[in-house]
Amino acid sequence: MTVNSTQSILIVEDDERLALLTKEYLQKNGFIVEIESDGQRAISRIIETKPDLVILDLMLPGADGFTVCRSIREEYKSPILMLTARSDDVDQILGLEIGADDYVSKPVKPGVLLARIQSLLRRSTQDVDANISASASGKVSQTLTFGPLEIDNSRREAWVSGDEIDLTSAELDLLWLLASNAGRILSREEIFGELRGIEYDGQDRSVDVRISRIRSKIGDDPIHPRKIKTIRSKGYLFVKEA
Repeated sequence: MTVNSTQSILIVEDDERLALLTKEYLQKNGFIVEIESDGQRAISRIIETKPDLVILDLMLPGADGFTVCRSIREEYKSPILMLTARSDDVDQILGLEIGADDYVSKPVKPGVLLARIQSLLRRSTQDVDANISASASGKVSQTLTFGPLEIDNSRREAWVSGDEIDLTSAELDLLWLLASNAGRILSREEIFGELRGIEYDGQDRSVDVRISRIRSKIGDDPIHPRKIKTIRSKGYLFVKEA
């Protein structure tokens, strides 16, 4: 499966002019695009229609973007790209914490938005392809085990002592990347390039937020972590044995 013209995007945005301009641009790039202006209606619409990607504004009538994201995240597993206020770290961090896969600050250049969308959809479709391939070939699922922690990348699941961990798709991607490079320090530049397909700007805190959330979910000490260590001025290290 590849990113192609059969993929659908729902724009949840109450700025009619901006929504229509974005829709027109994305349609020209081969996507099927719909618009929803009300946050409350968006919740049921997303769950019912399950578009391949949601572009979600924060300031909405009916229900704000945070409420929409929280309400759909358990049932909706595809990417959510959140639109945030310029330079508002609080909005960006909260959006990531409640399950957004990525964010862009408004106003955003059309080319930047398209690149982020393509990166999210590429990751999403690669996940589906991996599952289909593993099922068709009958191969054993691709797994990594570190003591009580087990990660199955083909099933897109992880467990601690047999209990499943509730990870977002982006968190699982990051955990898998770190774990599959256990014993090697990964810089933020490497992580950004691998997972988001963009250069690290030196300010984006999304990786740090996700690392913090992953630590708490796998039982790593957030103050003195033993499994995922922060290496000052270098990046992150997943310890093989901790």
